[in-house]
Amino acid sequence: MEKQHHYAIRTVWTGNMGTGTSDYRGYERNHEIAATGKPKIKGSADPAFRGDPARWNPEELLVASLSACHKLWYLGLCSQAGIVVTSYEDDAKGVMIEESSGAGQFTSVTLRPRITISAKSDEAVARSLHHRAQEMCFIARSMNFPIHHEPTITLES
Repeated sequence: MEKQHHYAIRTVWTGNMGTGTSDYRGYERNHEIAATGKPKIKGSADPAFRGDPARWNPEELLVASLSACHKLWYLGLCSQAGIVVTSYEDDAKGVMIEESSGAGQFTSVTLRPRITISAKSDEAVARSLHHRAQEMCFIARSMNFPIHHEPTITLES
């Protein structure tokens, strides 16, 4: 039986410098993303689009969502398979193209997790679970571009 989940967030533009959007260069792209009971995320546009480089932009948040979702599924699958993960870090990168019209889209994201597993864990199984994590990740399943995985797995000594 399918379950339906709902996610409610509020995005508030905080970049009105007094004249609204009357001039393309006369307003900031800053905003805050909030959800009940959670700290606000200070966001903006990518600096290439006149955004504040000190704030998160939507493109970074998309890549972060893919990375986090994959990690959560991977750790759960490892736990179920008897693989003991003791460390997990991911240096994910996304590629987005911008067309001459200003529109654009992501063409790929590459996840590069560095994982340490216990010496008694099966490295081949640990490696294979990345494919299964991608099949299960809600965010990855919602994307229309390839998501690549380049894991490095180290056995504890």
